[in-house]
Amino acid sequence: MGTVEVVEITKSFGAVLAVDGITLTLPHGELLAVLGSSGCGKTTLLRLIAGFEVPDRGDVRIDGVSVLRIPPERRRFGFVFQSYALFPHMTVRGNIAYGLRGARRTVRGRTDELLELVHLAEVAKRRPGALSAGQCQRVAFARALAPEPRVLLLDEPLSALDASLREELRTELKRVQRALRVTMIHVTHDRREALALGDRVAVIHGGRLEQMASPYEVFRSPATAAVAGAVDAGALLLGRVLKRSGNETVVEIGAGTLRLHAGQRFDVGEQILALVPEDALLSEPSAGGDAAIEARVEATHYEGDRILLELLTDLGKLRMRVDGQAPPVGTPMRIKANADRVRLYRAM
Repeated sequence: MGTVEVVEITKSFGAVLAVDGITLTLPHGELLAVLGSSGCGKTTLLRLIAGFEVPDRGDVRIDGVSVLRIPPERRRFGFVFQSYALFPHMTVRGNIAYGLRGARRTVRGRTDELLELVHLAEVAKRRPGALSAGQCQRVAFARALAPEPRVLLLDEPLSALDASLREELRTELKRVQRALRVTMIHVTHDRREALALGDRVAVIHGGRLEQMASPYEVFRSPATAAVAGAVDAGALLLGRVLKRSGNETVVEIGAGTLRLHAGQRFDVGEQILALVPEDALLSEPSAGGDAAIEARVEATHYEGDRILLELLTDLGKLRMRVDGQAPPVGTPMRIKANADRVRLYRAM
């Protein structure tokens, strides 16, 4: 199988607390995308699971059994590095078959199966120097999958590739993972990659697990301001609470105010961060009252089906997407924020 449990795992390097009491469970066959900025602890977490690092405390269990005393080479984990780490003197077939044991016919059969799975059968006799970057990465995936690992661990394997190739390999990686139903943990700093790949997304910040949920939930309902920033869920604007009455909270942001239905209770005068998602902004050319936000178009970006507007407002810089032609830079607008879509967090 391949059910992964991480229990209160902690790791320090000198005075630096790299991983701080992380607990998570990953069922067999699930793909978990671990998202976070450089230095947040996500790669250290992966290395602790793999056995390349020893935790200060906590446990790693596979199918309910602790693997802390089992060396990395005996855990039956596959590991894919960012650098491919292919053997330059071996062919594609030789790289994939490396480490397989058994009868020659069995090894050849398994290698043929993987060559077909990752679409490399036509280049099986080539060496890595004659392959594209995307083909090299596919060889690395296939080699890691060859021994039928219980868990496949990937440490930012797509980060060195160009954007179009990253998107192509994301699709291929998910297809292969679904076909084999292998448990997979994919570490990345790219929020698009995490949201596109993961059955669930775990957001790490400052060594701590901030949220672990479906891509939709993480993006639409970030649990903390750190998660909102990691997935670029919208503009995070610093403000303070002016008034609270029943379910309504009035917040001051910059030179403007917003009336919100805040589920979390905040004290009057408390500093907050307001998350204003793009899809919470509604064009209201004739809007009146204090719900309207005066805005001016600062920049426009054509995205094919829609136009991304960067807006300068009294609340700060906001973004929204609109249909049709891009308005000229400097165009004044009146917009309003959907109170049900704006979320408040205590200032970090």
